[in-house]
Parts: sequence; structure tokens; C-alpha cells
Amino acid sequence: MPKAFWVVTYRSLKNVDAWQAYAKLAKPAITNAGGRFVALGKPAMIYEAGMDQIVVLVEFSSLKEAIACHETPAYQEALRALGNGNVERDIRIVEGTA
Repeated sequence: MPKAFWVVTYRSLKNVDAWQAYAKLAKPAITNAGGRFVALGKPAMIYEAGMDQIVVLVEFSSLKEAIACHETPAYQEALRALGNGNVERDIRIVEGTA
């Protein structure tokens, strides 16, 4: 069964305090749901339309596990802590090729 990944790219971070509150809750929620952080931070190099903002890559054992993580009560609590309008980001869940 192929692994799956959360690919998260931030466009803007408007409220650092809200983002930190989210991160404090989101990291354990994701790891408890089977996620393994592969990358977390600003890009080393930027090409084409890339942005110099935070990138997060989380690996899961399966697509089902990756999708289920987003819906857990613990991750939903993290999203509530983040609030609306405090960050602009893109979250994609993609299945690995092998």
C-alpha cells in the first residue's frame, strides 16, 4: 500500500500567536494519528512561483490514515486554535507512487 503525504505550504502568517497555539496542538494530534514529520521550515531554495514561507511535509502509512488525521477531534481542536484569517496556506493530501 502506498504511503500518503500532507503537503502544507504557507502563503502568509498574519498572527504568530495563533499559529504557535495551533502548532502546539497540531504536532501531537498529527503524530498521534500516525503522521511523521519529514520536513518543517522555510525553503532552502525557491524556484518559479515559490514563496519564502513555511513548508510542512508529513508522511502517513496510507491515504486513509492521512485523510482520517485531518478529521480527528484533536486536529480539529488545533484548527479552532488557529482561527480564521490568521494564516493563508494550502494543504494537499497526496498518495505516494509506491
